[in-house]
Amino acid sequence: MTDGWVPCSDGARVRGDSLVGTGSHGERWFLVENQAGWGRHALLDPPFDHALGRALVHRIEGAGIRPLAIRRPGRRTAQDGTRWALVDSRPGRESVRWGRVDGPRGLLDVPLDGSAGVASDRPVFAVCAHGRHDQCCAVRGRVVAARLAEAYPEETWECSHLGGDRFAGTMVLLPHGLYYGWVDDGDPVAVADAYLAGRVEPRLLRGRSAFSNPVQAAQHFARVQLGDDALDAYPPLREDRTADGWSVRLGAPDGPVTVTLVETSSPPLLSTCAATQALPVRQWALGRIAGSDR
Repeated sequence: MTDGWVPCSDGARVRGDSLVGTGSHGERWFLVENQAGWGRHALLDPPFDHALGRALVHRIEGAGIRPLAIRRPGRRTAQDGTRWALVDSRPGRESVRWGRVDGPRGLLDVPLDGSAGVASDRPVFAVCAHGRHDQCCAVRGRVVAARLAEAYPEETWECSHLGGDRFAGTMVLLPHGLYYGWVDDGDPVAVADAYLAGRVEPRLLRGRSAFSNPVQAAQHFARVQLGDDALDAYPPLREDRTADGWSVRLGAPDGPVTVTLVETSSPPLLSTCAATQALPVRQWALGRIAGSDR
């Protein structure tokens, strides 16, 4: 490592990187229990069988679904079979279905159309603790997972790479797909409590996985300016490219509002601990919010 190197999440905090509109896309998810240690790619590298993992990931991603490894926080424990969950994060279709196979190879036969498994009304709190992918996720994520598991032991899981390593500790609350960052700087239990009450915590929210980054950013600015932190507030109606950003039309109680976003690039930065080349990242600024009565 070079002189002056700092962990990516420390550097992001020093720079004051924005969390706004940084959630990666994920309309549906396939969660795979893997209590063993994870390689850099949790379902492709040893100790997970590479050939099996490659076939499994190809099958899942080919169906437009995002694969994610999960395990319980704390000491590694022996597995009795392999649990899986199919999660739908699309607005109006939010659901979690759990199933179990005798071993990982049985995952290749699980239907991915939502017809298998048992529906559950329990949410899933997935905290990135993928240390082989980024050390910040291990150092910060495991703290978040441990604190959250004290209050919600059944709902809390450590998970593999979510994206946005510089925002560690990161987590996603399923089935709604709410990405949060720097949760170790706040209270993860309070974030989970708000979710169960149908609200978001705007200060730490990165965005909702089923929505594009411009919509995520527009919803953030609408919440800040108009004050509604309800989970389903400001649904997207339309999004259009502009000369210097985006125009996003959102639903609101008093009539639709249009959020104008300016898209810029940051100065070059190292976005992960493993990055060797500094590159700019996309950023969002509010142009204006307009509506019939605004």
